[in-house]
Amino acid sequence: MLGLIDRYLLREAAKVFLSIVLVLVLILASLMFLRTLEEVNLGGLGVDVVFRYLSLQIQRDVSTLLPPAFFLAILVTLARLSRDSELIAMQACGVGPPRLYRTFLILAVPVALVTGWIALDLKPHAAAGIQEIRLQQKEQAAQIAGLQPGRFYVEQRGEVVVYIGEIDQRKALGDVFVLDRRGDRTRLVVSESGRHRIEDATGDHLVTLNKGHRFDGRAGSGAYLISDFEQYELRLAGEGPTQRASNKRATIPTPDLMRSDDPADRVELEHRLSAPLSILTLVLLAIPLVDPSPRRRATGRVLLALLAYFSFFNLQRLAESWMATGVTPQWLGSLWYQFAILVFVHLLLLPETFWLKRLSRRLRGVPSCH
Repeated sequence: MLGLIDRYLLREAAKVFLSIVLVLVLILASLMFLRTLEEVNLGGLGVDVVFRYLSLQIQRDVSTLLPPAFFLAILVTLARLSRDSELIAMQACGVGPPRLYRTFLILAVPVALVTGWIALDLKPHAAAGIQEIRLQQKEQAAQIAGLQPGRFYVEQRGEVVVYIGEIDQRKALGDVFVLDRRGDRTRLVVSESGRHRIEDATGDHLVTLNKGHRFDGRAGSGAYLISDFEQYELRLAGEGPTQRASNKRATIPTPDLMRSDDPADRVELEHRLSAPLSILTLVLLAIPLVDPSPRRRATGRVLLALLAYFSFFNLQRLAESWMATGVTPQWLGSLWYQFAILVFVHLLLLPETFWLKRLSRRLRGVPSCH
């Protein structure tokens, strides 16, 4: 049975956690909505799928918000209790760190289970839905690479500029203008018709122009080579095979990843498992980072909390990259960083722990107060 203090701590932490999650989801939704509107404006996404696309993006990314939100909620809750001297009062009543660990782990376990369900089940389904929408848009769109008729498409950091006057329902291009400034010479290509397709192997966009004119030369020199052509092909960089493969792996159901022997699939599986495990690890990390005494300056612990937070999530990406490239052995996996950060922070705070101070007083012969 939970005591009165346990219920009080759980209620305070839950309120802060839900508030932080709500704020972070609203920020995420706002950023995703603006990005989605930009894609709609460029013609890469239809208006009819905007809200479904937005909801799938939130479902895909919400599992990454829950661990830092829970970590921040525990820190804020304990900091408020310390500021109001409630932690000191609790310690006087026998509610020490072990009780805090037990109480907050009671809240962390259901949050970790929900996070695990989102990361292991909901996230791959959402990623598959996003990929399906993008494929449908590519098949149905009557434009090239998000370009609508009558607009300019800039590629290669402004070195390639494409303008298409007309695009019909069969993806046939009309009134095409291409300015290609890659290399030593500038190429100006104009054509009345053309075709567009996406190369499956590389993901590049291929524009094939029919019966047009080409002007080669250097700007300002006046020496241009003018020629006519029957067919001219222009290659524009697309997503690339690596990104397409990565996006495809994110859509693989978790049971299929568990049965796979591919190291890249194992990296993806452990990436999904890291979210619920982070909830439990960050609880053990957050509690000692708050000083129960309001009289002592907490600047050092605040800086340590920031260092632990950024190190935790940066090490996650580093550990996954090392495992994918073979820097670390497969048996070690990519979740070792959680244990490493946990041990590192506790070692830094070891001189300030209650048990060490009590042992030191006994060794010096100083009687302890009861």
